[in-house]
Amino acid sequence: MIEFIQSNVLIKQAALGIALIIVYLVVKRLGQRWIESLAESKNVSVNRTQFVVKAFNVAVFGLFIAFFLIILDVGFGDVSVFLSSIFAVLGVALFAQWSILSNLTASVLIFFVFPYRIGDRVKVADKDEDISGIIIDITMFHVILRHSNGNIITYPNNLILQKGVTKLLTLPDVPAISNEK
Repeated sequence: MIEFIQSNVLIKQAALGIALIIVYLVVKRLGQRWIESLAESKNVSVNRTQFVVKAFNVAVFGLFIAFFLIILDVGFGDVSVFLSSIFAVLGVALFAQWSILSNLTASVLIFFVFPYRIGDRVKVADKDEDISGIIIDITMFHVILRHSNGNIITYPNNLILQKGVTKLLTLPDVPAISNEK
């Protein structure tokens, strides 16, 4: 029986395909759980968490399709040309400085690596304007700040990753300065 399976390429590809589908489902479920636990620990809104989970699912599905095509023995040259074309288009679209997609990509990066949370008082290093205030929300496109004068500032995600951001201490957090020696 084992020799028959090994000799029959179609059955072998089907078995590998089923195994790959199982791996895909496990990776997808574990990734979603990890992202949701990370979002809970960072007190991230449900909308942002859902966006990051969807982005993760699309990326995992893309990898799954690539592996599946390789298992089906579609020519590697054909798959690599197809994937390199997709990555070239995505590379231009996702890293274009002022595009909507760059803000969405920045939103995913902010989700994982931005060290500040909602409620923190921050200042963005912008020489032209006073971009400072308390972070009210971090959306898919903007970080929303409430300035000390009460104005609401929406600052694009892609720019907040490019500029320096300083966490400002609130008055109770400022250490007392002692003149004693």
